[in-house]
Amino acid sequence: MAILDDLLKANEAFCENPPVDYTQEDVKSSKLPQKQLAIITCMDTRLVNFLEPALGIARGEAKVIKTAGNGVTGVFDGTIRSLLVCIYELGIKEIIVIGHHECGMAKTTSEGLTKAMLSRGVAPEAIHMISKELKEWADEFQHPEQNVEDTVDQIRMNPLIPKDVPVHGLMFHPRSGKIDTIINGYEHMPK
Repeated sequence: MAILDDLLKANEAFCENPPVDYTQEDVKSSKLPQKQLAIITCMDTRLVNFLEPALGIARGEAKVIKTAGNGVTGVFDGTIRSLLVCIYELGIKEIIVIGHHECGMAKTTSEGLTKAMLSRGVAPEAIHMISKELKEWADEFQHPEQNVEDTVDQIRMNPLIPKDVPVHGLMFHPRSGKIDTIINGYEHMPK
């Protein structure tokens, strides 16, 4: 059975007996995050159903943006666009960038990705089109803590992000759930 078939079967079972917290009867949750918080974090599977509870965040309380290595690649990349909607349309007042220990991006390289893409039939011309961005993105990520600092700086310095939005940087341990503060955004607010 294919993965999609498994997912659809699980969904059918879920819909036959859904928890009240996840149905039309849930009047507390809305698209507007109750904590007025946006979290940018990694797509690592170990964070699913672990990171939010470790922070005391429940359904409907925060917008969570997941991307490989919790990074920002440009002044108007997908993460920044999501933050713009969060801030200007959904009432976000704070941003937290959360990296994690043992991040796979620390071992990812443009050379390795290029070889893998070529082996899967991606045309060399297509890879050449993105080679500069691929190197800047994949080869720059070596240390998860430094990446959090860099991402916080990129968001704080982005001319599209209001200066009154604190941007915090945290590190998460995917085995223990422990959070460490790398950057307290309140300390960097304009006076």
